[in-house]
Amino acid sequence: MTLSESDLQTLLLTLKLATTVTLLLLIVCTPLSWWLAKTTSRLKGPVSAIVALPLVLPPTVLGFYLLVAMGPNGIIGEVTTQLGLGTLPFTYSGLVIASMLYSLPFVVQPIQNAIESIGERPIEVAATLGAGPIDRFFSVVLPLAKPGFITAAVLGFAHTVGEFGIVLMIGGNIPGETKVVSVQIYDHVEALDYANAHSLSLLMLVFSFVVLLGLYGVTGNRNTTRLFNRAKQDRG
Repeated sequence: MTLSESDLQTLLLTLKLATTVTLLLLIVCTPLSWWLAKTTSRLKGPVSAIVALPLVLPPTVLGFYLLVAMGPNGIIGEVTTQLGLGTLPFTYSGLVIASMLYSLPFVVQPIQNAIESIGERPIEVAATLGAGPIDRFFSVVLPLAKPGFITAAVLGFAHTVGEFGIVLMIGGNIPGETKVVSVQIYDHVEALDYANAHSLSLLMLVFSFVVLLGLYGVTGNRNTTRLFNRAKQDRG
């Protein structure tokens, strides 16, 4: 298997994008998952539905509305323009935001499930021993929910690596800036360059298998299968 300089460039950009998106999602999704796991508000249903939308929406639909919103006449575009940031479509920053939204449920749901499985008793016991909210989270919740956070990080990273439709619509096909592995494979196929398409596709196949194998090994077959079953239910 030989990879061209262009292929290596897209691989590095894809890994950079997936790492950035995963770290940002863990920061954003932790409080959101906590709220979804603990709240009794009537807003829980609508918020959960919004979070799960990327599971059922075609990537092109989400990409289209993000493209409009981030454009010069869109809500986000007007704000970023006034801040002197310009518009986000066809930039790395825009690609990060779009990827975060598309991978959102793959990070929120594992963390939410893990927090819900802890129950109230361990947290209440820590509170009676004088632990504050932050202390309770880091000393009780985080260790007990560790498998959920690992699952969220792995799935968020892997899902970002495998994106195509939304990255093509928001990022376009700019080498070194927005051109990721999935778009590179598409370009190889379009050019009838099946040898390079095969090399990259095989690499992604092996990567996906190793990720899932590691995930099942760390979190256990039952927990991982439950997550995928829930994702299927959300699609239905």
